[in-house]
Amino acid sequence: MGVTATSDRTEARGRSTSPTFALAAAVLGFFVVTLDAVVVNVALPSMRSGLGGGITGLQWIVDGYTLMFAALLLSSGSLADRIGARKSFGLGIGLFVGASIACGAAPTLGLLVAARFVQGAAAAIIMPASLTLISQAYEDKLQRGRAIAIWALGGSVASTSGPLVGGLLTLIDWRLIFFINLPVGALTLWLLRRAARSPQRPVPFDWIGQITAVVAMASLTFGAIEAGSAGLTDAKVLPALAVAVLSVVAFITAQRHVEHPMVPLGLFGSSTFRIALSTGFAFMVGYYGLPFVVSLYLQAERGLTSFETGLVFLPMMLIGLALTPFSARIVERFGARVPICTGLLAMTIGLAIFGLLPVTAPFWTLSLVMVLVGLGGPLTMPPMTAVLLNHVPAQSTGVASGVFNTSRQLGGAMAVAVFGALLANSSNFMNGLRDSLLLAAVVLLITAIASLGLPEQ
Repeated sequence: MGVTATSDRTEARGRSTSPTFALAAAVLGFFVVTLDAVVVNVALPSMRSGLGGGITGLQWIVDGYTLMFAALLLSSGSLADRIGARKSFGLGIGLFVGASIACGAAPTLGLLVAARFVQGAAAAIIMPASLTLISQAYEDKLQRGRAIAIWALGGSVASTSGPLVGGLLTLIDWRLIFFINLPVGALTLWLLRRAARSPQRPVPFDWIGQITAVVAMASLTFGAIEAGSAGLTDAKVLPALAVAVLSVVAFITAQRHVEHPMVPLGLFGSSTFRIALSTGFAFMVGYYGLPFVVSLYLQAERGLTSFETGLVFLPMMLIGLALTPFSARIVERFGARVPICTGLLAMTIGLAIFGLLPVTAPFWTLSLVMVLVGLGGPLTMPPMTAVLLNHVPAQSTGVASGVFNTSRQLGGAMAVAVFGALLANSSNFMNGLRDSLLLAAVVLLITAIASLGLPEQ
């Protein structure tokens, strides 16, 4: 197998003398995965006008993607090992493009949500395969580090441009936010054909762990979303939450007894690991939940267009893009604990102030306050990722990274589920918005206090 992998690599390099093709494909893959996580928020009111449905339907448009992304991310890395990163990445991109076409052409809300589930599954395949592509293309550690920084910048650009691009395209037709993935996907696949073929190796797969993880996350999200419209004691909600609890117990039991657990439980013995997971979860509660409720507020309550809504979000996104390249230098100067805690506190203050602002607050004030939330991205996530990977055994970095990213996606999914429930159950929209943002602020404040227990580096 080693000879075959070497010859494949040599053959591919005969077509391409540079690993740049693999890097470019990986960056575009990460770009579309991130873009589709954020671009839908400003289009939600237009989707509701076109397809019908209430807050529950809008929640599933967002959470269908995030849920599958989170649930399959834990084990999707093993697919890249089994069939090779290039083949796995190509499979993910092809599935993503197909699902995007289905999203854009969906005649009903139910079909749109179903296609978003498939998009999320494809995103879970793309993410780890893209990093593996880069790791295999760049053998030198310094070059690899620079390549990963470029890869991360692709995600930052997507996060920054998402609300604006989504708002502009929605002025024409909200379906264009999905169709835009077609040319990007085609270019990505063309670049991928020029990349070196990837080696394959047999790896064990924890079927019990994967199935119980999917059932647990899906049941919890379903229960939280349905509780908003039907009430916590509804006949659908209580069984869903019970299934979630039973699935978590089954997952933990399986991880203790299977020969090759998907998530070795020994990792949770580290306080740094536990704080990292809490930080990733809490960060996404604020960073993902805010655009969901504020996009609805700006369009439904303040009468802005989708593009104008994107402009209000722009300063928040730009601050993250501007500071991300300096995250490493900030950590070198102050250590990891200070920027992480500062970022979480900035988000706490921003969410709390926004939640307490009057309904008629000027739009420039809203943009300025949201900049505080945007500061949390570059100050919190890069140093937290570095701390996590520096404090787990070398052989567990891949698993630890997967669990960390899963906690982030789950935080985003639960934010949309719970915030949507608060909007649906409140006497008026503004009460639901305030309750949502203040709840997020409390979660982030608790996590900021916990982050004081992190090591300096």
